[in-house]
Amino acid sequence: MPKRRQLRSFDLKKLEGVEALIGVDEVGRGALAGPVVAGAVLVTRAFLEGRWAAARAGRVNDSKLLSAEERESLWTEFEALASEGQIHAHYGSASVEEIEQHNILGATKLAMRRALEGIYPPAAFRRHEEPDLFSSTEERASFVPAVSCRILVDGLPLRSFPYPHVAVVKGDARSLCIAMASIIAKVARDRMMAELDARFPGYGFARHKGYGTDEHRDAVVRLGRSPLHREMFLRKLLANREDPDQMDFLPDR
Repeated sequence: MPKRRQLRSFDLKKLEGVEALIGVDEVGRGALAGPVVAGAVLVTRAFLEGRWAAARAGRVNDSKLLSAEERESLWTEFEALASEGQIHAHYGSASVEEIEQHNILGATKLAMRRALEGIYPPAAFRRHEEPDLFSSTEERASFVPAVSCRILVDGLPLRSFPYPHVAVVKGDARSLCIAMASIIAKVARDRMMAELDARFPGYGFARHKGYGTDEHRDAVVRLGRSPLHREMFLRKLLANREDPDQMDFLPDR
């Protein structure tokens, strides 16, 4: 696995022939409950060669390898960078209903598309109601860049996806902008799950964020499925309520 300091150099190499990169990553794909959320972060050469990236990029990593405190601290720094126009960021989500309708891969692509549309509409950069995550109304109105971009997506190539992209396996550990996108997505989804915990108490969503922990499995067996649970992910567990420990779950993401 590349060292953190190499994330920035990876992106600088990927800038060849374009003016900016957009990193895209998702979280929540393997959860038993809650939405899947994708983040998108646009960076330019000026940002990657600038003061913040040179001094602070070493703190950025795959969101799974950072503590909640580290992710929240970086989110605050990303807010400041966005307010200065150094980066642009957005997130998109797909609901439990959309996961059931489109399956988890289709819903993941939907969340990624929504994140990308926030900063890079398919036809070209243009004015958008919510072009990035942090800008004020005045800043949104002035954000109409016209630059060429290369989109880097964590994982394998996506079929039937409206954006041409470069797939980067384990990209959140190789690319700075993908790692930044993973942090945006993770913090956004964690906050969503904390809010949903108040609406659906008893499951512990604020603690496990909907993943298949022992606590979560026990709560589902005891309480049954909530509206936040993905039915297709719970069928085996609920069909074997007396022995949930035998069930297989997707890995935490």
